[in-house]
Amino acid sequence: MSSNTPQLSRRTVLAGFALGAAACAGGEASAGVGSHRVSGALPRAHPEALGIAPAGILAFVEAVEQKVGGLHSFMLLRHGQVAAEAWWKPYAPQYPHMLYSLSKSFTSTGVGFAVSEGLLSVEDPVSKFFPHSMPAKVSANLAAMRVRHLLTMTTGHSEDATGPTVSAPDGDWVKAFLALPVPYEPGTHFVYNSAATYMLSAIVQKLTGKRLLTYLKPRLFGPLGITGATWETCPKGINTGGWGLSVKTEDIARFGQTYLQKGRWNGRQVVPEAWVAEATSKQVSNGTDPNSDWAQGYGYQFWRCRHGAYRGDGAFGQYCIVMPEQDAVLAITSGVADMQAVLNAVWDCLLPAFTNAPLTGTPADLRSRLASLEVHTVRGRPTSPTARRVSGRTYTLEPNDQNLTTATITFDRGKARLTLGAKDGERVVECGWATWAKGSVALLGAPVRRVAARGAWTADDTYAATLCFYETPYVVTATLRFTGDDVTLTFEQNVSFGPTKFPPLVGRWASAQ
Repeated sequence: MSSNTPQLSRRTVLAGFALGAAACAGGEASAGVGSHRVSGALPRAHPEALGIAPAGILAFVEAVEQKVGGLHSFMLLRHGQVAAEAWWKPYAPQYPHMLYSLSKSFTSTGVGFAVSEGLLSVEDPVSKFFPHSMPAKVSANLAAMRVRHLLTMTTGHSEDATGPTVSAPDGDWVKAFLALPVPYEPGTHFVYNSAATYMLSAIVQKLTGKRLLTYLKPRLFGPLGITGATWETCPKGINTGGWGLSVKTEDIARFGQTYLQKGRWNGRQVVPEAWVAEATSKQVSNGTDPNSDWAQGYGYQFWRCRHGAYRGDGAFGQYCIVMPEQDAVLAITSGVADMQAVLNAVWDCLLPAFTNAPLTGTPADLRSRLASLEVHTVRGRPTSPTARRVSGRTYTLEPNDQNLTTATITFDRGKARLTLGAKDGERVVECGWATWAKGSVALLGAPVRRVAARGAWTADDTYAATLCFYETPYVVTATLRFTGDDVTLTFEQNVSFGPTKFPPLVGRWASAQ
């Protein structure tokens, strides 16, 4: 990830692997390019009918494939209709995706509802909501911290407060946040701060008696037709706010379209118009680099972009990009290291593709290209002379940080079954060869997650598998190298808040010991 993107905070302890520690639903339209129609879906139209040159969409896809890699899906809307959409298999329209910090824009919306209902003001002091959690000695800067400062990342902290907040031994994140030093006067110092967003979620729950997700369901998710959303919680049962929300790609697009339409959806004012205007305006400066989309100003949990656009975004490339000048919205899910590179591809390829009049002719190569997209996988042969010799063997692993004790891999007609033993139970991954094999597994310190896997022999002595955790940004490559009676098992993942390579696990065939 680019060094100028603030997503690399100490959220390593929060989610992921053990990473180092609108009348948009108007009449029916013809199906758009790459269309996946579902009940209640957004209307589709061909890109040229919406004034988008298909060649620009194809150029965007090729740019991210060749120069960036790691996109999982995108959905491009113009004039409230889907012009193009694609999922890199095994990612698919029906699956939610972890949003990481894109969650913040939804949290901001929850605060906007609470403000419109008279429950609070952005000028309310933070201390007002948690009188029993304040430290014994309240500094002048802490006393001066307002809801506005939580919203704009100007709390007065010198660094992201997330690490020490979520490390609270008693699980009381609110108390831990309020106990931290506040060296700067609130409002004077921009520091990206996921814990500040958590505090917004805590305030909403304090005022309403409901978790943020529950509070948003009848106000936002229900009207927009967003179902199946989940949100992580802290040890005290408060939605994490600054991260932890999972929704589908089309849900991101619906959210962005609502903001594009100044809070309206299906002719109804869903999000207060005044809040949309305030939240997406530049409230504070956050840099001076004209070429960086992380230095164009910050609103209420929304980033200002170049080209008059604004966005919510999350680690490893989760985007909701709203382009008012083009009357367009772009939703993206990813697992990329360089988030600026994705935005560069948007501005370089998609932005010039917008015209003010309909065009003609969607090329067949765009349709076929969007339908053929797939996560990059290990390439190789379906079998090897080594397969028969090692199939079914159980290898005893040397002591390791992952607390795995054994490894067994069984090969059958090109497919593989990897079983990893541990004191708390087995982890099993089924791997296809020509197709993805789906299952679920807890691996590398993460909870049980859905996974799709494909594997191949990359050399006579080496089998490698691509493990795609298709509701997350994470894709892991597992490699087994067989030498005599020994095996070396390594894991490497596409993105991480820390190192992407894990220490190798070395094992010996139990019968040879």
